Amino acid sequence: MMEPAWIALSLSLKVALWATLLDVVFGVALGYLLARARFPGRDMLDAILTLPMVMPPTVLGYYLLVLIGRNGPIGHWLQDHFGINLIFTWQAAVIAAAVVAFPLVLKAARSAFETVDTQLEDAARVLGVSATGVFLRVTLPLAWRGVLAGTLLAFARSMGEFGATLMVAGSIPGKTQTLSIAVYEAVQAGQDDTANLLVVITSVTCVAVLVLANKLTPMRQP
Repeated sequence: MMEPAWIALSLSLKVALWATLLDVVFGVALGYLLARARFPGRDMLDAILTLPMVMPPTVLGYYLLVLIGRNGPIGHWLQDHFGINLIFTWQAAVIAAAVVAFPLVLKAARSAFETVDTQLEDAARVLGVSATGVFLRVTLPLAWRGVLAGTLLAFARSMGEFGATLMVAGSIPGKTQTLSIAVYEAVQAGQDDTANLLVVITSVTCVAVLVLANKLTPMRQP
């Protein structure tokens, strides 16, 4: 009973780590864009990027099937040019988890960047620092706690993702069966002991991540 649980845990950790990495790269970039740039359609872009936070995971899973399935524009292109089929793979689970958790990083990053005093950035530019240097040496160091808090929340959300993952990755033991899917399968099979063990592992892991996020989030002074 323990071996399948640890296999599901290791797969969930791998999926969550890769999904969080994708979310950090794109979430920080788009969060900075929304915080600093002013352009037509900015609010609409923000709404579209935030949709995964409120949209049912199964609906997101369906959209992903349309996009990365064999007949979808992305899936068909990958199949034709590289022979890659994403459906029912752990990479599909990564994509599903990344999409679902993405708004957590985006919103946290945008809020963190909006709290950075732009005068400090302007002073750095006056001193001859490049745009990239201003971001890496001024903006990001001042916003990193908020970004990190969002990153940890996204990791915890990725660990518990179920609906979209089941749609695009299925439930293949040892290959795509993450902890949340393993719990569902154990309950359906009447394996209460296995389900209880998986629930405890999931809960402890997520609580540990949330406690770490709280410790790293800057405390507000009264």
